[in-house]
Amino acid sequence: MFEQFSLHRVTRGGVTLHSRRGGSGPALLLLHGHPQTQAMWHRVADGLARRFTVVLMDLRGYGDSDRPAPAPDHAPHSKREMALDAMAVMAHHGFEHFQVLAHDRGARVAHRLAADHPDAVQRLMLLDVAPTLAMYEQTGEAFARAYWHWFFLIQPPPLPEALIESDPARYVRSVMGKRHAGLAAFTPEALAEYERCAALPGTAQAICEDYRASATLDLVHDRETLASRQRLEMPLRVLWGAHGAVGACFDVLALWREHFATVTGEALPCGHYIAEEAPERLLQEALDFFRS
Repeated sequence: MFEQFSLHRVTRGGVTLHSRRGGSGPALLLLHGHPQTQAMWHRVADGLARRFTVVLMDLRGYGDSDRPAPAPDHAPHSKREMALDAMAVMAHHGFEHFQVLAHDRGARVAHRLAADHPDAVQRLMLLDVAPTLAMYEQTGEAFARAYWHWFFLIQPPPLPEALIESDPARYVRSVMGKRHAGLAAFTPEALAEYERCAALPGTAQAICEDYRASATLDLVHDRETLASRQRLEMPLRVLWGAHGAVGACFDVLALWREHFATVTGEALPCGHYIAEEAPERLLQEALDFFRS
C-alpha cells in the first residue's frame, strides 16, 4: 500500500507522528478512525493524489505514531491536542491552509481542528459521524447497543486496557467485524495492519484515553464552542452509511448545521467504513467537493 507516498516523522511536544505524503496540487489531509490507521485510505489515496497533495497521518495513540502518557484530565488525548498535531504535520509539509477528509475518530479531530483553527481549514468532509456532544446527549438504546465500545472504553483503568491487551486482534475483529459488511470489507493487508498496530505496546491505553477524553474534556471544549453561537464558515459535507447506526439514530445534517453555516450531505449505500466499503463512490464525492 502507498507505494507512491513518502514517509515522514514529525515530532511535536515530545510526541512523534507518523505521516505519508503523495501527489501534487492543493493540500488535502486525511484522518482515520478507530481502531484503524492511515491504512484505511488505501483504496482512495492514489485517486486523490492525482489532483491533490495528499497527507495521511496516524493520530497519536494509533498506528505508528507515539502513545503519550495519560493524565488525570485526559488532556494529552483530547481532540484539541490531536488538532494541534495535525497543524504541526501540515506545517512540516509546508501547508498553512488545507482541506480535510476524515472518518470516525478522525472526523472528531477534524471538527475540533476547524473550530480551533478556522483560518487553516478550507473545506471539510466528514464520514459517518454526528457531533460528539449531541451523540452523547442524545444516546438511546439503539445507539448504545451499536456503539457499545464507546461505553466500554471509558470505564476506569485498568479493566478495558487489560481486556484489549489479552487479545488485540480479537478486539479489532470484534469491533469492525460486527458492523454491516463484516470483515469482508477489509483487504487482508489492511486488516493485518490494524491488528499489528493494535498489538503495539501502549495502544490499548491510548485507545481508552482517546475515548475517555471524548466523554469528558472534549465535551467541555464542545460546549464552549457551541455557546459562542458562532457557526463555522468553511463548507462542510457529511456522508454516512445507510446501513449504519449514525444515520438511523441521529438527524445528521440538522445536528451539524448547529456548528457550520453551510452543510450538505447524504447517506451512501454502505455501512460505517465508507472508504473501504464504497471507495469508488467516496472518491467521486471527494473529487466533486474538494477544490483542486
